[in-house]
Amino acid sequence: MSDPGIRHAVPADIDAVLAFWAEAAEGTSISDDHAGVARLMERDPEALLLAELDGMLVGTVIAGFDGWRCSAYRLAVHPGHRRRGISRALLAAAEARFAALGGRRVDAMVLVRNESAHHAWNAAGYGPEEKWRRWVKPLDG
Repeated sequence: MSDPGIRHAVPADIDAVLAFWAEAAEGTSISDDHAGVARLMERDPEALLLAELDGMLVGTVIAGFDGWRCSAYRLAVHPGHRRRGISRALLAAAEARFAALGGRRVDAMVLVRNESAHHAWNAAGYGPEEKWRRWVKPLDG
């Protein structure tokens, strides 16, 4: 298998990304809609990274940096292309982006119940930090 091509998403990719997440991502996010992804791209055009093989979308990761923290979200690989190094390639691209921006540590959001993702993140050198808990509050607009 050849290595996937990694590129930044563009607005024309939004519908394909949303369809991909519906098939390949575990769980959903409150921002999994056209407006949410468009807002991400407008705010940070290089944050959403796509992996492609032969023109087919096979993986995604959001590599967000706010000047303080490097955050990885929505790492997803197509079920038919898992265990082929695609998540490793996406994370390498995300980490290179973070390093170029001066980042010092990557925080990744991973569902507790997603055991297969735990293995992928662990294989990439990440580990849980048990002393922290995520607190959330939806903002109703």
